[in-house]
Amino acid sequence: MTSIGGAGMVDWNLAVATATRLVRPGPEISREEAREVVAELRRHAKAAEEHVRAFTRMIPEGTEPEDTPVLVVDRAGWIKANVAGFRELLRPLLDKMEERRGGGTGGAVLGAVGSKVTGVEVGMLLSFLASRVLGQYETFAPATRELPASADGGGRLLLVAPNIVHVERELEVDPHDFRLWVALHEETHRTQFTAVPWLRDHLQGEIQSFLGETDVDPMTVLERLREAAQSLAGGRPEGEEGEDGGRSLVEVVQTPAQREILGRLTAVMSLLEGHADYVMDGVGPEVVSSVGEIREKFQQRRAQGASRLDQALRKLLGLDAKLRQYRDGERFVRAVVDEVGMDGFNRVWTSPNTLPTKAEIAKPADWIARVHRKAES
Repeated sequence: MTSIGGAGMVDWNLAVATATRLVRPGPEISREEAREVVAELRRHAKAAEEHVRAFTRMIPEGTEPEDTPVLVVDRAGWIKANVAGFRELLRPLLDKMEERRGGGTGGAVLGAVGSKVTGVEVGMLLSFLASRVLGQYETFAPATRELPASADGGGRLLLVAPNIVHVERELEVDPHDFRLWVALHEETHRTQFTAVPWLRDHLQGEIQSFLGETDVDPMTVLERLREAAQSLAGGRPEGEEGEDGGRSLVEVVQTPAQREILGRLTAVMSLLEGHADYVMDGVGPEVVSSVGEIREKFQQRRAQGASRLDQALRKLLGLDAKLRQYRDGERFVRAVVDEVGMDGFNRVWTSPNTLPTKAEIAKPADWIARVHRKAES
């Protein structure tokens, strides 16, 4: 891992080792029950694929299910997959920071601190996230034997079995219904990327443009990582904020060009997450008998967070913004489908030009006017 461009700034192997060592243990479960959970999640992923395609009317062109594999992983597996993805996405930023390392106070300090300390801090953050993610369509990590991907360089669907079991127990919901409900959400993401061939490259291009525009002293990024890591280690009092009001890691590195890119990224992520929530709820009543109870309890869990420390870390990492994306995006999708139907909504996938802007996510009628009225005039 550390031989790839920019890796001198982060010891990725140490990040994996640290996160794996520090991540919370999963729920107690027998080996036989664990095998049953894995098998059921695989069955649900297959069933969800058919439900999602029928509901969304999004059919991948020339892409068979086995081309985008379903991987049921533990927390360590999720960590390894995401480190591989982060390594690819962060390459432009790390290359730029590596160039600046030799000059200026920030570069000298970061060079003295070294990649191993940064690797530990990244690992601490990943250990926090690894116990919270239920599933993910990971699309950026290169294919390996441990992390297979589609033949065209696409992604893979990750279902994090111990986290799913933990949440279903915590919420006291029917485990079989909950596992299918989660699979519906994550399968929607797989369908989005396999049915819209340009989406992956577009999203990757936007993220790398955002990182490439970063003009920030390396010490500032290091301090943000340290703040988050110290919060996890109890080294910073709860509720304490810096002079900037506790901005997230994303917010602190924004230049004017980045703010424009971030607006587009926020809009597309709101669309993807909101669409998945809308599909999950749309399909749910037909195939998940207890969907109402699951949805209500899960929404409460999303909103509350586990503690003040959890809330502080969500703010620092930008996870509170992700919660808004679910809500705003779902409202956008629902409003558009109500007005122009599912086929009308699916015009959103025509090209990057038909994606909603951040302003249109808040005002769906403006997107309808731009995309539909203009096409009809």
